[in-house]
Amino acid sequence: MTEPKPRRSGRIRMTSAERREQLITIARGLFAQRGYEATSVEEIAARAEVSKPVVYEHFGGKEGLYAVVVDREVRALLDGITQSLTAGRAHELVEQAALALLDYIENNSDGFRILVRDSPVGSSSGSFISILSDVGTRVEHILAEEFKRRGLDPKNAPMYAQMLVGMVALTGQWWLDARKPKKPDVAAHLVNLAWNGLSGLEAKPTLSTRPHK
Repeated sequence: MTEPKPRRSGRIRMTSAERREQLITIARGLFAQRGYEATSVEEIAARAEVSKPVVYEHFGGKEGLYAVVVDREVRALLDGITQSLTAGRAHELVEQAALALLDYIENNSDGFRILVRDSPVGSSSGSFISILSDVGTRVEHILAEEFKRRGLDPKNAPMYAQMLVGMVALTGQWWLDARKPKKPDVAAHLVNLAWNGLSGLEAKPTLSTRPHK
């Protein structure tokens, strides 16, 4: 009789880098679904089919893992906005910035849900408010140039940039669940309000930088 072959473990062997990415992916989904406080290291480890010490070995604990997840999302958001700001008139650049934020919300829904929650006390990652402040800093030069062109004080541009980004972000948070109207329409209405103001709203605003879908 031949001896029975040893049973193979169903667990996939991973390199340290692969295991790290797996833990980040699993934690990202849990943080988005349940929030930081309701997510435990035990559950993250169980989903990855590893022991708790493996999580601590890679990240030092739940807070360290959360910080990595948040930092990645912030980088993705800021990079997307920066890359969207191609050459164009000020009005077009505002459209591009609004669409970039909505694109991030649509394509990274879990990441956005994580960002809209404040980071835990002691975390090196900032709250959503500080993230929006960073985004505002990326777009304030657009408004500063337009203010100069119109004879307005460019020193007020940073304040208006924060207003604009906050408006887009809060609208995006609502749109994440509503998903109506279509994204280009949402962006068009946002830019309509931001650019024309309530006294100059257009009846049926459309984007000039992208075709209507």
